[in-house]
Amino acid sequence: MKKGTGPRWVDFHCHLDLYPDHAALIQQCDQAEVATLAVTTTPKAWPRNKEMAAQSRLVRVALGLHPQLVAERVEEVAIFERYLPDARYIGEIGLDGGPRFYGSLKEQEQVLDRMLRASAEQGRKVASLHSVRSVAKVLTALEGTRFIDTSKAVLHWFTGTKAEARRAVEMGCYFSINAEMLRTERHRILVASLPHDRLLTETDGPFVKTSRGTVRPRDVEETVFQLAEVFGFTVEDMRSGLLSNLR
Repeated sequence: MKKGTGPRWVDFHCHLDLYPDHAALIQQCDQAEVATLAVTTTPKAWPRNKEMAAQSRLVRVALGLHPQLVAERVEEVAIFERYLPDARYIGEIGLDGGPRFYGSLKEQEQVLDRMLRASAEQGRKVASLHSVRSVAKVLTALEGTRFIDTSKAVLHWFTGTKAEARRAVEMGCYFSINAEMLRTERHRILVASLPHDRLLTETDGPFVKTSRGTVRPRDVEETVFQLAEVFGFTVEDMRSGLLSNLR
């Protein structure tokens, strides 16, 4: 692929607005040829993010309300719905059933249901979903709202069981994989069980650190190398396969 004609890499989940050099990082994504989904954690952040990425060739901005923030920002669901017609990508949304956020899980479920229903009605959306200790509930929400009938769901940093993975695959879900997910043998085995034509790469920056420091979108190259090793592919076949999945 000639330089400038399309991406070479995919970072399908990165919090670009949480880096101190947000604007420079958008330019870096274009220069490094990384198709990047810049997820947001609150609907109020979406307009500014969208404005900053407006001239970017490869950065797209997702409209989100992070489940960890639902308890304090539940009123922003109305803002989410207001911006939704102009948003092709949704994220970060989902559920977090971990100890710190379990207390708001019922409220999270209500908010997720409302956002998915609104998105399903409009159709042609692509959502990046958080599902910590809540994969079954997220999949049930995707089914119950009929989101997956009209749109695409990508499970970000999937840590569910093999049975949950099979259910997600049968529903048509995709999975975005980061380097942290490939650190342990248990998770490598789980990733290896996923269909390679349903995979994307992500960084979840700036929340992932490497020996070189905070991960950046260009660092997905290392994840591609690791995935190629997991699946027994050449790096080039893995890279081109991920781009095909993105399309």
